[in-house]
Amino acid sequence: MATLTIGTSGVTPRPIKQATGENYLALSAMNFDGVTELPEVLEQEVERFGKRTISGFLAMVGAEMPMASDRVVWSEQGRLHAAFTVTVDVDDQDAADGATIAADGGVTGATQSELLAIGQTIIITKGANEVKGRIKSVDTSAGTFGFEVYGAADASALGTGDVASCKMFIFGSEYKKGSAESGVSVQPKVTTFNNKPIILRDKYVVDASDLAQIGWIEVTTEAGASGYLWYMKAESEARLRFMDHIEMAMVEAEAGGSGAGSAGAAGFDGMEGLFAAIESRGIQYSGTDFDGAGGLSQFDDLLAELDKQGSIEENMLFLDRAKSLEIDNMLAAQNSYGAGGTSYGVFENDEDIALNLGFSGFRRGSYDFYKTDWKYLNDSTTRGFVGGIDGVLVPAGTSSVYDEILGQNISRPFLHVRFRANQSEDRRMKSWVTGSAGGNFTSADDVMKVHYLSERTLCVQAANNFVLFK
Repeated sequence: MATLTIGTSGVTPRPIKQATGENYLALSAMNFDGVTELPEVLEQEVERFGKRTISGFLAMVGAEMPMASDRVVWSEQGRLHAAFTVTVDVDDQDAADGATIAADGGVTGATQSELLAIGQTIIITKGANEVKGRIKSVDTSAGTFGFEVYGAADASALGTGDVASCKMFIFGSEYKKGSAESGVSVQPKVTTFNNKPIILRDKYVVDASDLAQIGWIEVTTEAGASGYLWYMKAESEARLRFMDHIEMAMVEAEAGGSGAGSAGAAGFDGMEGLFAAIESRGIQYSGTDFDGAGGLSQFDDLLAELDKQGSIEENMLFLDRAKSLEIDNMLAAQNSYGAGGTSYGVFENDEDIALNLGFSGFRRGSYDFYKTDWKYLNDSTTRGFVGGIDGVLVPAGTSSVYDEILGQNISRPFLHVRFRANQSEDRRMKSWVTGSAGGNFTSADDVMKVHYLSERTLCVQAANNFVLFK
């Protein structure tokens, strides 16, 4: 065979025809003049299912980085301000028991009652009714405080008796001349999250007598190295399937916790995948019908929730077919051009040539959305078979954190993968060959075994900015 010059990222040619994990060439890399030349066995097959692999989602929205420990831990900022739900005793709001904090939970490093101080000015609302006041006394042990009202004798604008489920926040303070020191010192609360890697394994076994299926290509790489690369159709599919399983595990994995559930009791704690992270720490949006009556207002409800969570301006929508078409229809209905708001977007917007009824991106309010179909949600052998998930919204921003491995601050996507690795062991994607065939003599079995292994976990930072459509 003539020597060919091709790009072979991640593989090393061998001077002899010996099958190893370093010189395996995937079929997708065998491009000659832009055309994929396939081995004889594959020419007898028709690709009736198109592109069968579903991986690529994490490559679009995240990054991969090494880790050396059994668990990755990261910290996230808490909110700067605190909101309260209180019960107001309208008849006695000047007394120490004038208002009771309903939920005395942890906020910015303290219980809510510890965030209150005499002199703080507050807004308390009940529905459309509102009063503004100044805190005059605080009982942190009881979770109560007294307050004075601006512009009125009492807080009767809120109702009568004990008015429950009032909303309150602090907007400032007021003190008299020469007043003593006041206010409250609050230590920021560090919120930490963690995830552990899981080990994924698989293998492909072929009888030594069937090794004639292996094909060899002699190559010269761009770096000048020359030698042989090997490929085998069945092994190629096993490798592709394993790569898909790696990505699906990052998306679907569930963390049972140490000893939780029957899997945890057996020593398999799992990990927190993308869907599980959004369900526990993010936004879930269900029951939507964006192309129905009021569809745009439903989408605006989502924007209002994003406003509350941090307002990441650029976001990516990965949707199944039905949800993608819903958004297309919703956007088309807002267009006044053409009959019935039809969008002519191909060939210079000439309606006599072609119609473009799809949208790949749009802007609403202060947000940019980039929309794409997610094959994993549509494929009839993966999530498309069982349903339950319509899509996800992933923020396209980054966060700046200190990387202990690199020893410096780096910017990381909110969604990224960490894999176990050090100077001598890289477990991002290991592949090795054992047996007594294919140039390997490690056992008496008359087979060649190709082993695959990966150890990795997923970091979903700022999950409150992610949305899961169900």
